[in-house]
Formats: sequence, C-alpha cells, structure tokens
Amino acid sequence: MTTTASQNGLNAIISQIKDKKHPPVHLWNPDFCGDLDMKIARDGTWYYLGSPIGRKPLVKLFSGVIRLDDDGKYYLVTPVEKIGITVEDAPFVAVEMFREGSGEDQVLSFRTHVDDFVIVDESHPLRLAINAENNEPSPYVRVRSNLEALIARPVFYDLVELCEEQEIDGEKRFGVWSSGSFFDFGSVDDIFE
Repeated sequence: MTTTASQNGLNAIISQIKDKKHPPVHLWNPDFCGDLDMKIARDGTWYYLGSPIGRKPLVKLFSGVIRLDDDGKYYLVTPVEKIGITVEDAPFVAVEMFREGSGEDQVLSFRTHVDDFVIVDESHPLRLAINAENNEPSPYVRVRSNLEALIARPVFYDLVELCEEQEIDGEKRFGVWSSGSFFDFGSVDDIFE
C-alpha cells in the first residue's frame, strides 16, 4: 500500500533510520562455524529445521546480524562465530511504500517485514531483475550494505503507478524518481513489447 507521507511522516522515517543501529557485522571476521538449517523463504518467512520461526522479535534479532559475503553466501555473524544460512531470494521483503512530493522532487521510502526503513537514493537504489525463464519482474531496494529487500508484489504495483518515461541517450526508458535520482527499470520498448 502506498502512503503519501507528510513532511512529519518523512521526518519520522528519517528519525527511525538514524535511531536504528545495527551491529557492525561488516567489521567482524570470526571463524566459519558451519551451516545451520535456517532458511529465509522468498516471502520473508524465516525457517529453522523446516519450521517457521513465529516470534517476530527473534526474526528481527537474526535480521540485524545477517551479512552477504563476497562468496555470494549469507551468514549470521557475531564477534565470535559465522554461520551459513540459506536465502531463497533476498533477506528482506519491502511490505510498505511511502511517498513525499512528486516528479523529480519525489522521495520514496520503504518499510520491510522486519520494520527496517529505507529511503531510496543513490546509496539505496532500486533495481529490477527479469526472470529469463518466465519474464517475470522482481523489483529490489538496497536496505543496507549489499543486502536487498524484494519489493512485495502489491507494493510493486503501487511503485509502477509512479513510474514515468525518461529519455536517456536517445532511448525512452521507464523508471521512477527518488531523492533526485532516476531509477531506470529498462527500455520502454522492452517492457511494453
């Protein structure tokens, strides 16, 4: 669901982002302790030993210490251990979108299923991946470091309503503005063929 944020709403989101401190997992280099039978499904549900983890505070705790390393694998990291987990798609799901302003002055932000907030800008870009097998789009927003959130389908539909055409290097491109940057989802001809 898209929410048009008032200035107070955007300020509240900025405040929450500033106040939320995640552990500095990027600074920790403990020994690898093996893989754990823990999985994050594409819909954001966390599983342990095949059963969903129903306690949201526990999921939030784990989500604060997740890291994607250069080997392409996800780990839960503490100062003393590094444990491999499985992530089907992205570790987060963006479940709500907020909008302040319009056009080139528009600022978009998202809330994830673990209540992280992110403002879309050059450090937290949007991207669109197209599945080669079924041509289905998968939209993402970078939440922190190199961790992304898959944008939930209903929220993606709201995002698409905000998209516009922009001519870039003589080609019509389809995308959306946020924080003064245009996030290009692809050629108009390719998207609407």
